[in-house]
Amino acid sequence: MRPSERLADVLRTVTLETGVNRYAEGSCLIGFGHTRVLVTASLEEGVPGFLRGKGQGWVTAEYGMLPRATHTRGRREAAQGKQSGRTQEIQRLIGRSMRAIVDLKALGERQISIDCDVIQADGGTRTASVTGAWVALRLATKYLLDEGLITTDPILDQVAAISCGVFNGTPVLDLDYEEDSNAEADANFVLTGKGDIVEIQATGEKRGFSEGEFEALFSLARKGIGELCILQRQAVGGA
Repeated sequence: MRPSERLADVLRTVTLETGVNRYAEGSCLIGFGHTRVLVTASLEEGVPGFLRGKGQGWVTAEYGMLPRATHTRGRREAAQGKQSGRTQEIQRLIGRSMRAIVDLKALGERQISIDCDVIQADGGTRTASVTGAWVALRLATKYLLDEGLITTDPILDQVAAISCGVFNGTPVLDLDYEEDSNAEADANFVLTGKGDIVEIQATGEKRGFSEGEFEALFSLARKGIGELCILQRQAVGGA
């Protein structure tokens, strides 16, 4: 039995609230159970130096956790003068995931910066961030289209992410913190709406895991991401 009493293939309650920031061109407050992440997408004219004059845009991401997002207060990374390796890894994952489904040429020479701020963490903050980032990004690109700033839709597909793991010998979908901290193996899957693989991060925590267990995790991820994609489309009004 899972601590949450969910069946092995059931997501936590997922919520996607849009328009939560009046200033950002795209915004979303996403909840995976008790995990909450505020995501904003901001449009900026111009691109990083390495892209100037190339006629294409850029999508980048930043990620951070508020001091009391967890059971005990953590120090702001800015107060320590540097980002942790974990933070850098996650924000790069979010950026890669978004760029995988964006036609950067269609953006022109402008950048979309996605900020993911974890308000409350109960496992799955990176997967919630990726899933919410697509919603904020979709809304920001819709703004560009509606304002006539671009004429070609740069969004090629959806992208979402989910964690799966082996808990008490059973492959399960969407780990909360209690499961994640005690899992025998865990994996994060980032897939497009068409089911293409963007990234898979899989680790044996307490033991190695078999090919059969990995295939079971992958099957669960496909199911979960299919459900997340439906919720994403609903959140952006089918846009």
